[in-house]
Amino acid sequence: MHTIPLSEFRANASAMIDRVERGETVLILRHGKPVAELVPVRADVAAELPSYKRPFEPLLQLPPGYSAVKALLDERDSAPW
Repeated sequence: MHTIPLSEFRANASAMIDRVERGETVLILRHGKPVAELVPVRADVAAELPSYKRPFEPLLQLPPGYSAVKALLDERDSAPW
């Protein structure tokens, strides 16, 4: 574990992130007291895709040549209200 004061972390943030990427842990101190700990991301979290990148099933399958606008108008016209 590498311990570093906040002022030094600010000056060398990129180098500290590089250390964390290599698997080290960085403890950041403010006025000599620990305030933060930078740790590498767990493998199970790193492999998980954010929700906006996950594949999904479309709600409506349109036939080729059938536009979404036409589907919306058809649905509106067929509504009971």
